Amino acid sequence: MTLSAEEKKALADYRIKKAKEIFEEAKFNFENGKYATSVNRSYYAILNAVRALLILKGIDPTTHTGAKTMLALYFVKTGLMEGKYIDYFKILLSRRTDSDYGDFEEIDKKKANDSLEKAEEFLRMAERLMKDLISQL
Repeated sequence: MTLSAEEKKALADYRIKKAKEIFEEAKFNFENGKYATSVNRSYYAILNAVRALLILKGIDPTTHTGAKTMLALYFVKTGLMEGKYIDYFKILLSRRTDSDYGDFEEIDKKKANDSLEKAEEFLRMAERLMKDLISQL
């Protein structure tokens, strides 16, 4: 994918804005006792933040696994991001998959709250990292 620096920045800004909106949906659902939906939205908040970061490197994966792999390769392995953030991605992906597709998987308040906390921390880190990456474009 060949995008100009301005196009990368615009797309990253759009994606992080979307991530924050989805995170607000996660909080709303949590506050209303919809824990599985809250976990789903927490995961998608992280996914959109990941996509915001990756596009600044000119990378635009089309799958969840691709996003996870590229995040690990271009951000964790290079030291731009702590390894715990790839763990957050994996945990929330697993919870989202289990709750969306598992027959008897139930998400309780504790797991939903933990998911919210991880998503919030991930978004804060992603915004800081985005600023650094944008300044290098």
